[in-house]
Amino acid sequence: MTYRRAVIPALVGGLLITLLLWWAGASAQALQLRGTTGVFDVQSASELRRWLAPWSHDPPMALLSGGPPGGGTSGDTALNGGTQYADLYSTAMQIRFVAVFVFFLAGALLLVRRIPPTQGRTPATLLALWAWGPVAGTLAVTVSAPWLIASRGHGSYRFLPQLAGVIASSGPVMVFAALLSALLTVVVARVTAKGADPLPRQSVPPRAARLAASAGTAVIALSLVILSYESVAAWIQTSFGGGGLLSEPGDLLREWLLLGGWTGPATTPLGDWLLYRAADVLMLAVVWWALRLLPGLLIRTTVPAMAVGAVCATVLGLLASQVLHMAMDDTVTVWGPVYLFSKLGDGVPAAVTFGIAAGMAALATLRLAGGSDTSKLPG
Repeated sequence: MTYRRAVIPALVGGLLITLLLWWAGASAQALQLRGTTGVFDVQSASELRRWLAPWSHDPPMALLSGGPPGGGTSGDTALNGGTQYADLYSTAMQIRFVAVFVFFLAGALLLVRRIPPTQGRTPATLLALWAWGPVAGTLAVTVSAPWLIASRGHGSYRFLPQLAGVIASSGPVMVFAALLSALLTVVVARVTAKGADPLPRQSVPPRAARLAASAGTAVIALSLVILSYESVAAWIQTSFGGGGLLSEPGDLLREWLLLGGWTGPATTPLGDWLLYRAADVLMLAVVWWALRLLPGLLIRTTVPAMAVGAVCATVLGLLASQVLHMAMDDTVTVWGPVYLFSKLGDGVPAAVTFGIAAGMAALATLRLAGGSDTSKLPG
């Protein structure tokens, strides 16, 4: 698909996801009204506020009442300080909304061009765009994080742990907004693709595709199985020192390196332990299957396409494993139904890190195995 045809659905999807997040942010204050607990229980209302907080337009009350907590200011100084911190917060949110539009637009443009929703590719295009939404949200909150941290008034204190907390805050609302945006993007892309030259699915040698998928999945397994093991994860979080502003990088490393967290069955029954490990197996199976199909879905096997495609495959695997965890969760009656979705979208930063690495490994293996003829195709 040409850029002229692909840019229209990408723009529509980017605008929709930005508007949805804007609406979600505008709705955050409504959850603090008195009648909220008449609609939601206390736990559900609190969880919804946590979901919407990363996109809320209004700064926290502490910023409006004279600066950061514990600032000790008063009078005109407090008012001026509170205004400055509130302005920083507003700048952070403006950057965040612009960034989520730009990142989603860029990814959607690449995906719609390389996996156009024609010739049986529509489900793959939809899933890839859906998976790209949480990635765009994670990148947007990362870009805007310095301004948000500065607005709290203590940006020089444990900056890297604060940065890690902001990066991990995009939340389940991003997953739901991305689903709606992906649906509309695919619908518009199918309309704009009418009249274009047919782009049939390419034939990739099965052996080469399987080897490429296995190499990419092995990279994902490095994070999910080895790095995410409790003792290794603890070493990652505590063994890297530093000084000054860049001290305590462990929390940040955890966000970008760990796709999960697990330990041996010593403290839980073996049956329950195996059941929870089934979610990890499901994730690896989804990643392998997606990487197995990816070279044949792409109209041109390029480095950016394989990297973005592998990131989307990893996010899809994460979502599949999280849905399985939701099915096994028995705390809904205690914490409320909203809590069931609280973990949806976790692990996306690490999915970006290892998804890119998995895409590069899969592409290198594909070319070594003689399955890269699709890279010569036009488009």
